[in-house]
Amino acid sequence: MSVAAALPAPAADGVGRRAARLLYRNGWLVLLLLLVPPVLWLGVIYLGSLFALLLQSFYSVDGFTGMIVPEFTLSTYADLFTAANMDIVLRTGVMAATVTIMCALIAFPIAYYAARYARGRAKAAFYIAIMLPLWSSYLVKVYAWKLILAREGVVTWLAGQLHLTWLLDGILALPVVGGPSLSSAYLGTATVFVYIWLPYMILPVQASLERVPRSLTEASADLGARPGQTFRTVVLPLAFPGVVAGSIFTFSLTLGDYIIPGIIGSSRPFIGQVVLQLQGTAGNVPLAAAFTVVPIAIMAVYLTAAKRLGAFDAL
Repeated sequence: MSVAAALPAPAADGVGRRAARLLYRNGWLVLLLLLVPPVLWLGVIYLGSLFALLLQSFYSVDGFTGMIVPEFTLSTYADLFTAANMDIVLRTGVMAATVTIMCALIAFPIAYYAARYARGRAKAAFYIAIMLPLWSSYLVKVYAWKLILAREGVVTWLAGQLHLTWLLDGILALPVVGGPSLSSAYLGTATVFVYIWLPYMILPVQASLERVPRSLTEASADLGARPGQTFRTVVLPLAFPGVVAGSIFTFSLTLGDYIIPGIIGSSRPFIGQVVLQLQGTAGNVPLAAAFTVVPIAIMAVYLTAAKRLGAFDAL
């Protein structure tokens, strides 16, 4: 009896073994299988629903029956470009720009300290302190701020203790702010927006500042530049893409948010609130869809400008 005959016959390859061998020999097939689920989700669920929404913006609502008429028309966009609706768009855009500027002014010193001076445990504590507010409930934070900014809240009490009630009343009397208290004023709305979105500005700016070589600032000092001049001519231009990257988050999130203006803010609505009302109580889905085109168009222009400024390299 030969040795070969004594050995057991090799087991036939199963389906799993053949599939593993196929995937091992074709790396591109593995990549394809990994990308198919997210691409399908993005293409079908997200882009498909977005396309359906945009398609409805070209429909209209029958004034007699209140039903949507699925016929191509531009009358909905004619309704969008009325003075009242453009006032809502302008109000939302100004708020988004204001919040973005405030976040940048507050975030830059914090990010600069973390990038240049914080080391070891101090830097770890910095990241925890920045990320910790993001771990708590969004609604809890907003309602907590409503209590803080209320006329019976901590801010009013502290202003009274410091004999600064006249200053608070003067701020609330400004026509651009409006409202009987900070909890129903534009200033209060902007304050809460800044608190909620500030981490999204700090982290990109800090990452951008980390990439600024210390040799450049040292060379600037060796050439006789003062610290302020070094900051303006070396640090700020190199860190500016990080500011633009952070502004993408703060601007877009403020532009579409409807919860904060609904809880903290005046009776004058923002785009997100109008879309919610039109889809719900008013039942005018085409006009709501047309309103959603506005922030999409604004962000398309904004992202194009941000890309030219190198913001995507800082993300």
